[in-house]
Amino acid sequence: MAWDFDEIEVSDQAPDPLSYAVAERDRHVIASVERALDTDNVVLAYQPVVVAGGGAKPVFFEGLLRVLDPSGRVIPARDFINEVEATETGRRLDVLALRCGIDALIQRPELRLSVNMSARSVAYPLWMKTLEDGLAADPFIAERLILEITESTAITMPKLVSRFVDDLQMRGICVAIDDFGTGYTSMRYLKDFCCDMMKIDGEFCRGVASQPDNRALVSAMVAIARHFDMVTVAECVETAEDARVLTEIGVDCLQGYLFGAPTINPSFVPCAVPRAG
Repeated sequence: MAWDFDEIEVSDQAPDPLSYAVAERDRHVIASVERALDTDNVVLAYQPVVVAGGGAKPVFFEGLLRVLDPSGRVIPARDFINEVEATETGRRLDVLALRCGIDALIQRPELRLSVNMSARSVAYPLWMKTLEDGLAADPFIAERLILEITESTAITMPKLVSRFVDDLQMRGICVAIDDFGTGYTSMRYLKDFCCDMMKIDGEFCRGVASQPDNRALVSAMVAIARHFDMVTVAECVETAEDARVLTEIGVDCLQGYLFGAPTINPSFVPCAVPRAG
């Protein structure tokens, strides 16, 4: 029997069981995140940032928002952050992170804290109201607050971010460009942003002791940061050898599991940010 292929209907919409399962899982995760936001079922985890070559005493902590499911378990950020970053849910996450950070600063006058945000939240009214309300409640928290703007989102609205950074700095708030080196920010935008701190993406810092290419790239980033009078922070530092190499290169501060994993029960100590080298 000869097949007449013209009469055979081939569907390009055939269900893919794996894709369906992944989509269902993602929908379930996003729904869980939205329920957590509706009930403020979130908490900050704190990770120390230390002076390079200066021991384990933190100069500040990064406050990382943890979203909890109804049982109190953390929903891993990797399971949802890329899906919600450009959505209303992403903005609500930024609002809660800022609110938790401000509350921590008000409660602990010895604390210096960084909080993450997307550049998309710059024009989000509730985020701005949360910042204004926090500064009105305690104007002195401004000098202990660091706002980390993700590099990949900053480039989406450079003029707005530049004005935003200027305004924050006039209020005494430190601004960091986060995950620097991931390939989005041109030197022109870096100059326009005029941030106070550069956080070098962990992709370049992890294993730097055994990777000459990464050592060269980190050295270049440190030189650029110094030119613009920015403090540098190496992320994802996990070994003493990497810490030693990063210190020799001239990185100002180090952050990573070598000095402490993020924890919701930190042992706070007085903090002070060093000047750029």
